[in-house]
Amino acid sequence: MTGNTPHNDKRDRKGLVALSLAGLVAAMVGLSFAAVPLYRMFCQATGYGGVPQQAEMAPDEVLDRTITVHFDANVDRALPWKFAPVDRTVEVKIGESALAFFQASNETDKPVTGTAGFNVVPEIAGRYFTKIECFCFKQQTLAAGQSIDMPVTFFIDPKIVEDESTRNISEITLSYTFYRNDDPPGVAAAQGQKSGS
Repeated sequence: MTGNTPHNDKRDRKGLVALSLAGLVAAMVGLSFAAVPLYRMFCQATGYGGVPQQAEMAPDEVLDRTITVHFDANVDRALPWKFAPVDRTVEVKIGESALAFFQASNETDKPVTGTAGFNVVPEIAGRYFTKIECFCFKQQTLAAGQSIDMPVTFFIDPKIVEDESTRNISEITLSYTFYRNDDPPGVAAAQGQKSGS
């Protein structure tokens, strides 16, 4: 006698359910690893979450209107550094390239490595705040007692005045936070690419 018995049918269904669940778990794990880079790409493309844009150079168009840019600096407790902007504010013409410096100092008697993350407030201005060069998401290793100046080159896209939700913004804050990073340089670079640049 051939054919499936009820016992075989149940076993086949259980196997199919188990295989489906295993596939679902694998897909969820894969999505969890992809979530960070996908979110980063979304934020970079839209400026969501105060993530500034990136460009090679400032636009040709410079408007006769300025925005005050404030600089904020923070250090995670695990990192024994001092970190502060050289200047707290700067007046920037919209569309004009600007340069700002932050200073970091290692207050220990041994080398320490840190990596900075950043954001822009108000968040909606992030889509128009564009970095040309930045120290963020790059490992910075300071020798014992060493201090360095780190430049940030940026501009505010003239399209900020065309957007109804941003045209009246007169002040923007660029905020950095330095975190301790004892990972090898390749690991830090990969983490920076996942988190922002």
